[in-house]
Amino acid sequence: MLNVVLVEPEIPQNCGNIARTCAATGSRLHLIRPLGFDISERAVRRAGLDYWHLVEVFDYENLEDFFHRNPDATDLWLTTTKAPCSYEQAQFRDGCWLFFGKETAGLPQSFREAHRDRCIRLPMRSQARSLNLSNTVAVCVYEALRQTGFAGLQDAGEMADIL
Repeated sequence: MLNVVLVEPEIPQNCGNIARTCAATGSRLHLIRPLGFDISERAVRRAGLDYWHLVEVFDYENLEDFFHRNPDATDLWLTTTKAPCSYEQAQFRDGCWLFFGKETAGLPQSFREAHRDRCIRLPMRSQARSLNLSNTVAVCVYEALRQTGFAGLQDAGEMADIL
């Protein structure tokens, strides 16, 4: 099982898309405050996130609280456009922690520097600033799942029965 960690996410639609990716893949979602939106049951229901019950969501006051409550979070990967290497060079393992920063500023510099050798990026044209956060999460989650064999996920749709 993968752990998706959003550090100070700002845009509710991105979080909704990421939660749906987590629901579809069985990944856990960890949210580091402050959040740019409400995640109360009422707000989630109003937003029509009918898959929210399929997601194991954890909420933390800050990164310090996160690491205090998850001392086993050592196999981490930090996504940043500033990373020196591509995500394809990462060796993801079951249970690893994938960190993603807020939409306007990314991950804190001090956090990136503390884990410099675990920073990865998605290759893109130099003229493009970045990809959408939910797209980045989806690419990284599915690459990690590919590397770990898609354990527990359905590998064929209903059309497979016809063939």
